[in-house]
Amino acid sequence: MTTIKMKRKIEGAKDLDFGTIFNQSIELFKKVWVQGLVVLLLGMVLAMPIGMLVYVPLILTGFLDVYSSTYDAYSTVQPEIGAMFFVSFGFVYLILILGMSIITLGLYAAFYRICKLKDLEQMGSEDYFYFFKKPYLGKTIKLGLVFGGILLLALLLCVFPIIYVFVPLAFLVTIYAFNPDMAISDIVKMAFDLGNKKWFMAFGLIVVSGILASVVGFCMCFVGMYVTRSFSSLPVYFIYKEVIGFDDEDETPQIEENTRF
Repeated sequence: MTTIKMKRKIEGAKDLDFGTIFNQSIELFKKVWVQGLVVLLLGMVLAMPIGMLVYVPLILTGFLDVYSSTYDAYSTVQPEIGAMFFVSFGFVYLILILGMSIITLGLYAAFYRICKLKDLEQMGSEDYFYFFKKPYLGKTIKLGLVFGGILLLALLLCVFPIIYVFVPLAFLVTIYAFNPDMAISDIVKMAFDLGNKKWFMAFGLIVVSGILASVVGFCMCFVGMYVTRSFSSLPVYFIYKEVIGFDDEDETPQIEENTRF
């Protein structure tokens, strides 16, 4: 789908019914809860190697402490150790956020493609690594870095902006899932356009569905929270479906203007 057509659909979007989308999300969750659980577990497994990086500053500091113990307690070595720890930990934390952003983007984009198959009762393979293969691996990494960069910027701006960017970032995943050949800059722009257009609706649905998923998961002896986790991701899919929709003719690779960064 071209960016011009998508923008027109967003600008002319009709009002959506909160209850209808919520009920649709419940019905779809019954069909995709297993796939949602698989995505969550895959994300945890893929995140383990990145998570191990957190221990690098601790190990490095431990070696330096052993080395510095041969010196006087008031030596100038102590401040240097502290500074090195915080610098290395900050760098590792940056890698952790960016790495998790790439993994989350790729897996949940594939999850939304599976949701479409189940929702429209279409035939197709449940490829959880669809966006980690050619020709989309490079774009997934770049878009994941953009995703993480926006998230980090929101964190640096006193955290509160996260409440705002949370909705556009959710739409960024859905737009990429169904328009993988669109330029990265256009994906980001359309995500914020759609997020601004339906912010209150999307935010309310995500919060309510997230609370419901947590309560139900808690009642299932905590383990159920892993099963119900994907429910909070479904309202965004239906908002995208109602506002932009799916056009099989638009799923083919776009013209050259949509292949730029």
